[in-house]
Amino acid sequence: MSQPIPPIVLPPIENPQLEQQWLETALRQWLNDEFIPEVINDTIASRASQIFIRQRLEGENDLGSLVIAIVTEMQSFDFQKSFYSEFAIANAVSDLILKSMGINTCCGG
Repeated sequence: MSQPIPPIVLPPIENPQLEQQWLETALRQWLNDEFIPEVINDTIASRASQIFIRQRLEGENDLGSLVIAIVTEMQSFDFQKSFYSEFAIANAVSDLILKSMGINTCCGG
């Protein structure tokens, strides 16, 4: 029987501006690399990183809860001009955060 995945809790936020800038840049790069660079990728990366940092500033450090917040808040975003959905964006944010913590997100490690 497989064990449940333990929650991943991020350390408290220390430099919100730097963290938001890093996430926005990393997410934009991921979006551009996955398919093709599109202008809307800038907007998506900016919006997702704002949601993430706002949640962090409100004291949310559980990565699963942060991902759910991104999915929930990005549902109102118009993805018609994009290849992506709110789920793809939230998963990408999660993967980028985990990689920055040195956690391999591929293939069960």
